[in-house]
Amino acid sequence: MKLILSDKAINISLKDSDNSIKYIDLSSLKIANCVGCFGCWVKTPGKCVIRDDAVDVYPYIAKSDTLLYITRIKYGSYDTIMKTMIERSIPVQQAFIRLVNGEAHHVQRNVALKKATIIAYGNIPTEEKEIFKRLVQRNAYNMHFESYEVIFVTEEELEQTVRKEVSEWEK
Repeated sequence: MKLILSDKAINISLKDSDNSIKYIDLSSLKIANCVGCFGCWVKTPGKCVIRDDAVDVYPYIAKSDTLLYITRIKYGSYDTIMKTMIERSIPVQQAFIRLVNGEAHHVQRNVALKKATIIAYGNIPTEEKEIFKRLVQRNAYNMHFESYEVIFVTEEELEQTVRKEVSEWEK
């Protein structure tokens, strides 16, 4: 399954006839901040105790093997709504730890290995681009990325870039 997760509405037509591409506009959903209770690990393993739209999104993140994250960059990080959703995706991980390249990381809970593309948009200074690339590199371990690419674009180039990436999937 392929997933497009965006922090804003994108005008895109999906030609994929078998519906294997799911598009989610996070800006249209109600997603509360993670409160750090770890209920998703100890009270309701694999399910967040906060009942909002995030509980419908993170299962798609877990089962997708190809991801397209679309996010504005703020201070070298994901914009608020994307960061909140990523944090709320913690139920796809277990409380248990594994070693990856000598570092401690959480064990995934039935999560597909992913090819990820992150389209980062906005007027982004070079220093913030470097900070963001490093953040994505660090996130890649816990987000179960087999490979990833970060593409920086202006807001004016965004929809064209998204269409180009999705057209590659549909070939």
